[in-house]
Amino acid sequence: MTDQVLTTIENGVGRIRLNRPRAIHALTPEMCDAINAALLGWATDDGVVVVMIDHLPAPDGDPKLSRGFCAGGDIALIATSAKADCVEAERFFTLEYRMNHLLFVYPKPIVAFIDGIVMGGGVGISLPARFRVATERTTFAMPETGIGLFPDVGGGWYLPRLPGRIGAWLAATGARIDGADCAAIGIATHYIASDRLDAVKARILADPTGLGEILDENADATPPATLNAHRAEIDRLFASDRAEEIVAALRADGGAWAGRQLAVLATKSPQTIKVALRQLVEGGRKQSFADNMAMEFGLACAIIRRPDFVEGVRAVIFDKDNAPSWSPATLEEVSDAMIDAIFAPLPADRRWTPLPGIGAAG
Repeated sequence: MTDQVLTTIENGVGRIRLNRPRAIHALTPEMCDAINAALLGWATDDGVVVVMIDHLPAPDGDPKLSRGFCAGGDIALIATSAKADCVEAERFFTLEYRMNHLLFVYPKPIVAFIDGIVMGGGVGISLPARFRVATERTTFAMPETGIGLFPDVGGGWYLPRLPGRIGAWLAATGARIDGADCAAIGIATHYIASDRLDAVKARILADPTGLGEILDENADATPPATLNAHRAEIDRLFASDRAEEIVAALRADGGAWAGRQLAVLATKSPQTIKVALRQLVEGGRKQSFADNMAMEFGLACAIIRRPDFVEGVRAVIFDKDNAPSWSPATLEEVSDAMIDAIFAPLPADRRWTPLPGIGAAG
């Protein structure tokens, strides 16, 4: 077991508490293993009524260590493996995606408290939950195109199913949205002030069978969503599934908001902008979450072998110069053939499969 995540049963509540505050609770292979083991055990345990996912507060309440729910996966581990033989990276993706899938098909209600930063792997561990509670501190994003990756952990399933073209905008730009935005577009099911969460959790621990009613009774009025001011622009300017056409639309618009999107897109990996947009098209067509995760595993195996991922992690996470040298350097140089190759199915013996048992085909 690992102390990076604590799994306990309290009065019928299976608790999953992320516990890596110095890394904003980023997921490691050991954490995914522990979560999978707990969920599998609780699934057939009549003593577990609901599952609650949150993060432990930082030691001594240090505000520098209290920034978020989960900032993603262990990118340093993945990048180090990608520079070698990719074995550990692929093992991590297998474990993480199996966890994402298990949460998605889980037979018991799950509530995730997404208080603070929820990005990448944090999205993958919370969006499958039936109940998702945002707060005024929530910051949601899928920022992967900024490190030469793509919005994985189920992004291909969730993002194309958001209203209008919000998913395409989030995937391509890595834009950050707040808790009110999350509630407005269905990412969050409830909005509760952060200073009331402990009391709400205590109510759930006292009466787990009343989970849904307790959340409904304690939900606050959601503040106006700042995202609403740009919904029409997002739908119009990000209407295309082709990156070059999105850029052309933004340039033709000439407005201040469009200019900011152009500036952001110029910092992202051209290759993975195109991968993300196609991922959403393909994921939107999938009939099961498992099929989507199998696709994303194939994408992950291909992407980590391309130069942009290692370069993006170097620039953003290791060296922190924020000056990646993308290859190819422009959208026009990223050919359809290159993207087709990234989406090519893996050989049968390398394909991702769900954990056996619970909802394996779901």
